[in-house]
This record gives sequence, C-alpha cells and structure tokens, in this order.
Amino acid sequence: MSLKVAFLNENARAPTRGSVHAAGYDLYAAEEKTIPANGRGLVDLGLSMSIPEGTYARIAPRSGLAVKNGLTTGAGVIDYDYRGPVKVMLFNHGTEDFNVTIGDRVAQMILERIVTPEVQVVETNDLDSTERGAGGFGSTGINDEKKRKLDESEAKPEAQ
Repeated sequence: MSLKVAFLNENARAPTRGSVHAAGYDLYAAEEKTIPANGRGLVDLGLSMSIPEGTYARIAPRSGLAVKNGLTTGAGVIDYDYRGPVKVMLFNHGTEDFNVTIGDRVAQMILERIVTPEVQVVETNDLDSTERGAGGFGSTGINDEKKRKLDESEAKPEAQ
C-alpha cells in the first residue's frame, strides 16, 4: 500500500510522520497566508495525492497549534477518488492573527479504513435495541450517583 503524492508547485513538501509510531502525517503549507483572529483561511499545500483504495484521509489539527495558538481544522475529508489540489481549512480561535509561512506544518492527515454499508430504510421499531437506547447528548457522561440524584429530583412534585 502506498500514498502517491504529486507536487503542483515548487513550495510543496511530501507529508511526513514525526515518528515511526505517529498515526498522522504532517502536512506543510506551500503558501504564505494570514489567518485572522477569530477567522478562517484556506491554506494550499501545493500537492495532490492518490489515497490508497479502501481508505480515506481525515485532516486533523496539530495538537501544538491548537493548544498554543487556538488553530483547528475543518472540512477535513479527502476521498479515495479525489485527485485535485489539497488544501487545509484553518480556523483561528485565538485573539491574534496567525501568519502561516511556506513550510509550516499546518495540519495532520490520518488515513483510515472506510466501511460503506448499503443503506436500508426500516421502521423505528425495527432498529436493534441497545442499553443506551435513545439517550442523547450527555446521556453517557453522568455517573450513576449523579444520575440517581437527578432522577429523584425530577420525580419530586413541585412545592406549592
């Protein structure tokens, strides 16, 4: 299995891994760009690539940029069949503009195996039941004691 990379300009660099056990490949800016405070910008990597069949690439933030500068990534999926220029959407959640220079590591790319099952439309009662059921946001983040107290408080009638 190989990841084929084609350079589209003289500033492009091939993705690299920081260590033998790194999950992600660092992605390098091929242009200078200012990402405004509380804003966003699209950074050109100057390359296109051929993702291995059966995988897709997920673009993720670099932890150091996120912690130190408030930079995160968005719109981060590269499909197996995409062959166009690769760019990274950076969001600056910081209070100061962030200047990207050529060669900066701006994001990381993680290759993941993909499963694409056939979609089957069924009635609600035909869905497999689970212990969680329809519990939504936060339903798995409460410990048992807190949940018991919450259930008790919701069961008490309002004082008149």
